Amino acid sequence: MRSRAPVGSIAARDDPPSDPMHDIPLALLVATICAYWIGVGVMIVRVRRETRKVVGLVPEQRLERLLWLAWVPMVAAWIFVPWATLANSGKVPALPGFAADEPAYASLRWIAAIVAVLALGATVKCWRRMGKDWRMDVGLERKTDLITDGLFARIRHPIYAFSILLVLCSVTVVPTAPMLVVAVVNVALLNVKARNEERHLLEVHGDTYARYLRRTGRFFPRYSAPAR
Repeated sequence: MRSRAPVGSIAARDDPPSDPMHDIPLALLVATICAYWIGVGVMIVRVRRETRKVVGLVPEQRLERLLWLAWVPMVAAWIFVPWATLANSGKVPALPGFAADEPAYASLRWIAAIVAVLALGATVKCWRRMGKDWRMDVGLERKTDLITDGLFARIRHPIYAFSILLVLCSVTVVPTAPMLVVAVVNVALLNVKARNEERHLLEVHGDTYARYLRRTGRFFPRYSAPAR
């Protein structure tokens, strides 16, 4: 007589190996990304109140307007992909097995989530330092102050650097093809945007900015002696 397997054992085999909603590193990442872009919104409102001008939403420069066409969907995807993965919505690829099954990679995801939170904190510090001089785009009508202290002392674009770090943390926690595409687009756009801002600031601030360029790195500190 053939024995039957216990009903409980069949149910156990049919259950998914893990509940995405209990993925704490991913939940922490989703909260961090949402807080980051909420912070951008807060900065827009803050600068609007202080300058009586909406910054970044309608770029003045043609190149910035072209970048905006790629920037908006990239940001939307950056917010949506981790959230949809956490919610197990089926609209994006699920996490690959190694992300949850490999202990070493599981630890790496925790580290990445924590680093993402630290990147957000450092970004907030930069926002506060820039104050009313913060912009999302190249402002052609108003000359902003040149900030060269604090985190700006050795890195010309610390906010962009931390954004790159945050998106790299995102693709580490969510190692899927859509998240990788978001990361590649983010890094490419920030490189183009940073170079464009440098050209603009060089025209506006002249030799002062030229000396600043020589002693700082774009996204990483430059420790070599500045050129005379």
